[in-house]
Amino acid sequence: MTELTHAFDASALSLRSPATVMDLERLGSFSPTRLSFARRLTRMMFEQKWQVACTELALDASGHGKAIYRLQTPTRRYHVVIFSQHLEDDRRTDRVIAEAWDLTFCLVEGEVDPELMSAMTANVPLQEAGRQHPRLLVISRANKSLRTFQAFIEALAAGQQPNIEHLKQAGYLYRTTAVYGNGKFGIADYDRVKGSEDFQQPFSAQMAAVYVLREFSVDQVEHIAKQSEPGRAVTLNKDTRRYLGIGNSTGLGMAPFLINHPQLISQWVWVRERALAVAVSQSPTEGDREKILALCHRATAYLADTRVEDEPQRARNVEAHTELTQVMAWLEQVPLDDTLWQQLLDWAQTQLSLETQELLTTLLIELYPQQVDSLNDVMGADENLDLTPDMPLIQLKQILETHFDWAIHADYDCEDARYWFWYQSAEKEEPRLGVRGEELGEEKELALAVAPTAQRVYRDLIQLLDEQPRALTVDLVMAFPEHMRVIRRIQTMAATVYGEIRANLWHRDMKPMHLLRAKLSFLGAHRFDPRGDRWVRVTFFQGAPLLSDYADSSTSPDVFDDWGFPVAPEAELTAAMP
Repeated sequence: MTELTHAFDASALSLRSPATVMDLERLGSFSPTRLSFARRLTRMMFEQKWQVACTELALDASGHGKAIYRLQTPTRRYHVVIFSQHLEDDRRTDRVIAEAWDLTFCLVEGEVDPELMSAMTANVPLQEAGRQHPRLLVISRANKSLRTFQAFIEALAAGQQPNIEHLKQAGYLYRTTAVYGNGKFGIADYDRVKGSEDFQQPFSAQMAAVYVLREFSVDQVEHIAKQSEPGRAVTLNKDTRRYLGIGNSTGLGMAPFLINHPQLISQWVWVRERALAVAVSQSPTEGDREKILALCHRATAYLADTRVEDEPQRARNVEAHTELTQVMAWLEQVPLDDTLWQQLLDWAQTQLSLETQELLTTLLIELYPQQVDSLNDVMGADENLDLTPDMPLIQLKQILETHFDWAIHADYDCEDARYWFWYQSAEKEEPRLGVRGEELGEEKELALAVAPTAQRVYRDLIQLLDEQPRALTVDLVMAFPEHMRVIRRIQTMAATVYGEIRANLWHRDMKPMHLLRAKLSFLGAHRFDPRGDRWVRVTFFQGAPLLSDYADSSTSPDVFDDWGFPVAPEAELTAAMP
């Protein structure tokens, strides 16, 4: 992999500043781009001519049983194995405390022999309570979107296509509640996956498993409909199949990832910002102007199609829809110029919401695939927070004042600045958020708030420098060994382009949803719909190609690459918000 810091050269490209980009509210406004892991997966599968097929669909009339899908890449063979079972309504929950689900599934490296199948049948449905096999790269579980699921079966059984409004409401038939990889519960560890030619990119194995689940969701409802009405039932048409996605329900467990993997997050942001800078540096043609206008039309239609329950997010969507119409008017009026895209960003920064500003980032990156797609190759990072003990303490002081100025000069003593604390639940070992002084668990607080600890290091550093002007970092560590962890982090992150997320994670105004959305945008999730302030529902792969498209030589290459901002079949691209 290209080195983390040296991937950035001192070229003429102008990147947005860390102070702008790493603001938590802006991160919480990110939209997925063509560089997201979901979009990259479908491009790679097409370019490498992956062959994916259902090799077994052993389901009863109710759709319960197992299914196996084979994935043949140029180098290896994998299988996605799915177990579907009856689940009582009172046991169906998206919370991590659940012990049963409508289905469970896994991605397996190699062949599925009878011995492995027996082990998986006994353990995969148990998830974390089972003894998972080390040949499993991913395990997960999912629950039905009951109303949509049943509506699809009833329509297909009656020989009709389901009402597309169902997918505008939910967007999927199933939603996953956790997708585990990287050695969780005994499955293959990260080093083994990292060495894979197929899944070396972050989260690519998880994305592949979820993508195949989308195919199963259609196969299952078609099977149930046919069993119900064998003489009348029809299959789902291609347009609706493509508009169907896979949901995900995610809670606070995802939030600490952004804090615990700062080098990786900095690299993801750098790739996104580098792609934006590359796009902005292009000299636009009239064809480029027409293309971005078409993308704006599609994005407004997508927003019009999208139904979310969260009122604040619904308001943001309406505002973005309105503002995109203003963007289109601006684009049609401003003369073509080499600096047109920079002019657009400068105007947007002063006139438009963060939601729309970051939508424009996505659209500009989409405009130049040939120039930006190679950046997908540097989405990984070798993570290692190193201590440089012989660094002069005066240099560490300069690093703090330059890269952590936002942290060391903040007020952490007021009540609002110390409102939240993060801890790990004993029951499921999942991160939780509590109100300091009011809720239990403060004694188990996780060290996720980097900003206050950086300030403590700075204050103790100043004191030591007054006493020992020639002191080294090792002297600070010896005097304050409790600072070792954060000093390593400060020294390491100063060498990255974007560094830390600039937020006090204790502050009362801190919104954990911003953390969740930032990560989900890089995975490729859209239709962001918070449920309260601690969990969210999103959709993956809506608009993506079907598995059958890869085997069909007549399918346009655009199907595999150009599926951002999916629009409902037969929808008007000038649709208004409902």
